[in-house]
Amino acid sequence: MKNFNSYFLFLIILFFSSFNSFNNSIVWGSIGHKVVGEIAERKLNPNVRLVVNDLLGGESMASASTWADEIKSDPLYKKYSPWHYVNMPLDKEYTDIKKNPNGDIVITLKECIRVLKNPESNRDSKIFYLKFLIHLVGDIYQPLHTGKFEDRGGNDIKLSFLGQPTNFHIVWDIHIIESLNMDYIQLTDELINMKEVYFSLDPDNWVYETHQDVKTLYAEIENINEIDNNYINNKIPFIKRKLFKAGSTLAGVLNDIFS
Repeated sequence: MKNFNSYFLFLIILFFSSFNSFNNSIVWGSIGHKVVGEIAERKLNPNVRLVVNDLLGGESMASASTWADEIKSDPLYKKYSPWHYVNMPLDKEYTDIKKNPNGDIVITLKECIRVLKNPESNRDSKIFYLKFLIHLVGDIYQPLHTGKFEDRGGNDIKLSFLGQPTNFHIVWDIHIIESLNMDYIQLTDELINMKEVYFSLDPDNWVYETHQDVKTLYAEIENINEIDNNYINNKIPFIKRKLFKAGSTLAGVLNDIFS
């Protein structure tokens, strides 16, 4: 009996150890979103920063940036899953496709802006849509969130990343940023002084730009089964520019909404 109890205790410890490791991997995978949130917060007008801080209850934008992913595991929020992307053919633009009746990332971004601009919106609605806006501006600048319907935005394109099996979407969501071995503050500190970029306040322009990017990425990956260091090093400058532009865009939108 004593041996059984010891074995049972060992299994419990092993379970929670694995659980913690899993959670840490999720947190590490959110670095891109946190960088976007941190860049945006540093670029907010002082008065706008006070408004955003009040709505977030003192939580940083970096911390709030992952909320929309964290709620995915709750069945009550399952209906919001289509809000994170829009899958479409490479030879069509967003304006040409039939829209998902359950919503998509562009529809939701426009609704976020509408609710936050509306002086009659209640506080709970503003908090909900502010958190989604912070997250989805990050998503819309990740090209595979406008990928093909047939492969679910690259999720069904199986390949390896430095010898480890994965898929094309995860490479762009997590692996390349992860390979930098930098936390979100370090990465933000590096990017914050980049040359200012032009950005639009219109989500239609964001999805158009990103969809041009994804066309290039699909063409490049067509005959590749292995993501190697050459591919990673080639794409890191592009990803850094995208993170900076996403953060700048988010700040610009919030400054426009709350100014």
